[in-house]
Amino acid sequence: MKEIKAVIQPFMLDAVVEALRQIDHLPAITVSEVQGISIADAETPPCRRLKLEVVVPDQVAGQVVQAIGRHARTGNPGDGRIFVIPVEQSVKIRTGQADSG
Repeated sequence: MKEIKAVIQPFMLDAVVEALRQIDHLPAITVSEVQGISIADAETPPCRRLKLEVVVPDQVAGQVVQAIGRHARTGNPGDGRIFVIPVEQSVKIRTGQADSG
């Protein structure tokens, strides 16, 4: 399994979600409001972004990354970033069912 985290421009959310809905085996995504703060340039004000998080089977990860990248891209600075992280295990709290990565 892979966890995919993406930080995107807020106005790109609808396009990204619509693209993700086209991918099989994608149960849900978590969306959080976050702020980006430049460490290198103290004069740059914080910028509002959205962070998407989803855990998917390995074989779907590439599709998810491509869909986010294609539909979140404006071509301007600040479009965001996508991270792909290995997941060792997930446990469903309600049932205790564990899935291994």
